[in-house]
Amino acid sequence: MSASGGTRAIVAALGANLAIAASKFVAFAFSGSSSMLAEGVHSLADSGNQFLLLVGGKKAQREATPQHPFGYGRERYIYAFLVSIVLFSVGGMFAIYEGYEKVSHPHEVEHWYWPVGVLVFAVIAEGFSFKTAIKESNELRGKLSWSQFIRRAKAPELPVVLLEDFGALIGLVLALGGVGLAVLTGDGVWDGIGTVCIGVLLVMIALVLAAETKSLLLGEAAGAEEVKKIQAATVDGDTVTGIIHMRTLHLGPEELLVAAKIAVQHDDTAAEVAKAINAAEARIRAAVPIARVIYLEPDIYSEAEAAKGPDPEATPGGPAPHPADH
Repeated sequence: MSASGGTRAIVAALGANLAIAASKFVAFAFSGSSSMLAEGVHSLADSGNQFLLLVGGKKAQREATPQHPFGYGRERYIYAFLVSIVLFSVGGMFAIYEGYEKVSHPHEVEHWYWPVGVLVFAVIAEGFSFKTAIKESNELRGKLSWSQFIRRAKAPELPVVLLEDFGALIGLVLALGGVGLAVLTGDGVWDGIGTVCIGVLLVMIALVLAAETKSLLLGEAAGAEEVKKIQAATVDGDTVTGIIHMRTLHLGPEELLVAAKIAVQHDDTAAEVAKAINAAEARIRAAVPIARVIYLEPDIYSEAEAAKGPDPEATPGGPAPHPADH
């Protein structure tokens, strides 16, 4: 995970959120602001999120076993899914409930300078965490837009931290607005409205993260650029003349499975085919280092079978089959 920059972003976010959570609860104790209570729970939930991501990263490093021959790389996806479903949703629903109670039974915000001071401190701390996450993400996203990076990233930590910090900053603005309006108007309903808005924001972020991590859990193929590199590295034009069909699957953020049926010359000997397969595997690993599990099955290209049309096993939208299976 350190290679993806995820660990640095998580540690930065964890430190910021623990400090912010403590200050928010102190402000709630002095002011009675429901926005501060919701924000305190929000920051506490975020701290739990980061702890779970660190645990997932640690568990994912375990060696493969006979029961789990492809290793534990997907542990990171499981813990990211837990973050999105459990903690974000619990934090969001708590904030909505607390805001509803405050709107139903409003009371004036006392000692307003406590929540305002804490919110200003929280904006600074969250801004530092968000800046760290942006810096680490920029090293990976290349020319992708932020929405594309979040949708396509195979390592879940950075998208989670990015959305957490982005949501936290918006939540702080909402809390500051709710407290400010409650102080200016003397009506505590505004504090409750701000709290409800924070809860809705958290639930929306939870839904986005749940959708993205669910896709990773189901199993995603390699990116288009990686597929092209694998195709180019597989075919040598001599013994390996084409790819009949190919599948790729992420076993974890930094581990890729490649399975392909390749076309070889009909008069090649078994020794020649075996040598060509070993050479193709070496070329694939050199082109795409995360391709650590590779299975190549040789077959003979048949023009008659190719004339029947595309290989029925070919992945829709994936690389076009070269020779047809037979």
